Amino acid sequence: MVIKVAVFDDNKPRRELLEMLLNSTEGMQCTGAFEDCREVMKNITQNVPDVVLMDIDMPYVNGIEGLQIIKKQFPQIRILMQTVFEDDEKIFAAICAGADGYILKKTPPAMLISAITETMSGGAPMTPSVARQVLQLFHNKNRKSVVDFNLTDREAEILSMLVQGLSYKMIAEKCNVSYSTVNSHITHIYEKLHVKSGTEAVAKAIEQKIV
Repeated sequence: MVIKVAVFDDNKPRRELLEMLLNSTEGMQCTGAFEDCREVMKNITQNVPDVVLMDIDMPYVNGIEGLQIIKKQFPQIRILMQTVFEDDEKIFAAICAGADGYILKKTPPAMLISAITETMSGGAPMTPSVARQVLQLFHNKNRKSVVDFNLTDREAEILSMLVQGLSYKMIAEKCNVSYSTVNSHITHIYEKLHVKSGTEAVAKAIEQKIV
């Protein structure tokens, strides 16, 4: 299976480098690279990507607005946000808008490719420093009362690792279980928390004091 990726980034050299990286990676294909989200619906409809690499800071129509437009019409498309700075409010806005992951632009190419694969698999990759920002951010927000979601000890442990920004592969290694077992646990976590993505699970876990 080839993962089709669309890139939105206003920096032309970086956009071209990302396109080159994706097309030279086995199992991936760049279906389009765009400088902003002014024609995001047309771009997405014509290219039909599986994953979108979305720059958060762009002129005219920024990445968060683009994210909202795409998710409204194409909820199945995974969107991985990228930014230069760890901005609290932008992280919060992106998560609330349905971002499937959030990484820094300085992320090494190999880790970026891994994050795209993780996003495609239903994960919620976050650069560790961004994961810490998310934790701090939600601790600073108004907190709701504790709700019992009937998570097993293993599910609670795995959810805690998701909050820390660990990938499925890292969780599998840490728990000494298979990747498919982790995927199965996370599916059950989503069902119990009534969420559809990893970022929603992370947000709910912290907001509801589950972890």
